[in-house]
Amino acid sequence: MALFKYYETAVAATPIRVLTPIAYATWLSAQGTHIQNWLNTSHFVAENEKWTYVLNAESAVTEVLLICDNPEKRLSGAAMATQLPIGEYVFVREGLSVEALFQLTRAWGLAHYQFNRYRTLNQKEKPCLYVQESDRLALQWVESIHMVRDLINTPAEDLGPEELAFYCRNFCDRFSGTMKEVIGSDLLAQGYPLIHAVGRGSDREPRLIDMRLGKSHDPLLILIGKGVCFDSGGLDIKSADNMFLMKKDMGGAAHVLGLAQMILLQKLPIQLRILIPAVENVISAKAFKPGDVYVARNGLSVEIGNTDAEGRLILADALLEAATDEARLVIDFATLTGAARVALGPDIPVFFCNDKQVQMDIMAASEKTGEWLWPLPLYAAYKDYLKSPVADISNSGGSYAGAITAALFLQAFAPATIPWIHIDLMAYNLNNQSGRPQGGEAMGLDAILTFIKHYF
Repeated sequence: MALFKYYETAVAATPIRVLTPIAYATWLSAQGTHIQNWLNTSHFVAENEKWTYVLNAESAVTEVLLICDNPEKRLSGAAMATQLPIGEYVFVREGLSVEALFQLTRAWGLAHYQFNRYRTLNQKEKPCLYVQESDRLALQWVESIHMVRDLINTPAEDLGPEELAFYCRNFCDRFSGTMKEVIGSDLLAQGYPLIHAVGRGSDREPRLIDMRLGKSHDPLLILIGKGVCFDSGGLDIKSADNMFLMKKDMGGAAHVLGLAQMILLQKLPIQLRILIPAVENVISAKAFKPGDVYVARNGLSVEIGNTDAEGRLILADALLEAATDEARLVIDFATLTGAARVALGPDIPVFFCNDKQVQMDIMAASEKTGEWLWPLPLYAAYKDYLKSPVADISNSGGSYAGAITAALFLQAFAPATIPWIHIDLMAYNLNNQSGRPQGGEAMGLDAILTFIKHYF
């Protein structure tokens, strides 16, 4: 059964009536004795996210009743969506705002996400929600977040640097964009030594994916996504537990594609450039080594303090490339540090920004959307942790303030005169939550897109 179907005026589906606790009391008082007795004797309590069936005198279900303190809140109704039996449903639109319908419809789609690419058993059938043309924005969000989740959940065997580039090329074709790649040894010839160093240990060639979409006369937004398709940690190898989820280390790349898709589907007057350094960080005789020194295209020499701090290296080359363009704004997304997860846990992305007003605007967008992003400082004194005895800078900041030192490393390569946002995120749900099933996850996109609309 399709997850969504369109209707125009009427449809034979089970209605879902959404009420606040206060509205429920008013609604109940207007119902007949049978419905009042049914709800009272079933001990239904009108509390947030509680739901029940409404039965007629013949004990047939006439509608579903959902209580929401605020139907305009993100993921409202997501818990109910996964508990309803297979069937066809439609929200009673009367009394619901446009925002409430958007949130409820989007939550339905996000709650029913499944990654079934490899499943032959236990595939769950999905209930169907009937929607109208005015709900299309919610469905676009569902499509984009499902795309991000699918990319993150795909194992590295089937999504290496070349496969990610193939996906990006199809993405460009869909939206009439252009794309070029710098691959393998050409990275050295064209001034991307750090991407090459990280990826040279794999027989799957590293590359810089460079995409342009939108109209050239619109203001330019550059999106950079960390595309480490698998991260073993390199010669500073990760433990088995820490390595298991490293198919998700290209989560930054997935996020910029998801964000770009929403910008393009909403036809925002923004020109996009997307840079994705795509590599595998694995062990071989060709792998880069602790103590190696590489000179970036801006002249800074970088000592490799730890081969597991590879994401900031490939992002550094991409940031230097971004600095060659006249962008209004640069944003990078990266599954960069465990330290950010220690600071704020797996659900809240950390962000850094070199512009105080932009930082405040992101916080405002976070509060408005109810999607958490939280700033940490670019605390200059911690640059001392990045000192190297043999080079200008080390890629490893030691034991303290790992998310901050990683951001300070990136700042050394980021455009100095352009507002720059660095987002350090988990990109993964460790367990099932309402609307957020275990596995790859899009984080911060709602807040960031809201900010972008304001900024541009």
